[in-house]
Amino acid sequence: MIPESLIRAGLDLFLNQGYNATGIQKITDHAGVPKGSFYNHFAGKEAFAAAVVARYADNNEKSWQLMMSTAPTGPLEKIHHVFDQMIAYHEKSKQLCGCLIGNFAAEIAQSSEACRIELLKAQAAWRDRLAGLITQAQASHAVRADINATLLSEMTWNVWEGALLRMKIEGSIRPVRQSISVILDLLYPPVSECASR
Repeated sequence: MIPESLIRAGLDLFLNQGYNATGIQKITDHAGVPKGSFYNHFAGKEAFAAAVVARYADNNEKSWQLMMSTAPTGPLEKIHHVFDQMIAYHEKSKQLCGCLIGNFAAEIAQSSEACRIELLKAQAAWRDRLAGLITQAQASHAVRADINATLLSEMTWNVWEGALLRMKIEGSIRPVRQSISVILDLLYPPVSECASR
């Protein structure tokens, strides 16, 4: 069984320092386990990183369920609630680290097939969860229906991840808040509403 402390150390270090700046020795020191025990569970750093991405995706699923448990009833209101909660999380963070999925996509997706596959799964799961809410909102005419729900979700993901990168560059939450406001207030409304603005 993989020591939980190793996975937690990986999540913390990879998110705050990145993949290339985080060595195995640093991971095991942070986890408080002998370096040799790392190799009892993983062939190397790449396999470990893939496992950490899978855990991060699991954590995202749990966070989503928690957000849904406190969200308003309407699907569009739920979408706003999700992004309000995620923005609040970054506002409270001591360090603006962004998202492990986006960070790793930029850092190692091209060099590690194992990590790329896990990143793709994580991104698809997030996309599908949001697309489900968009579909419900389209059915109630709260969101434009002339754009496929999955495509609209993918566009939202792209904007979110790009805004997180800008957030890290600027050292401010402003790009995230501004970008999501444009997406939800200008892109999501039905076409007739957009035309009247």
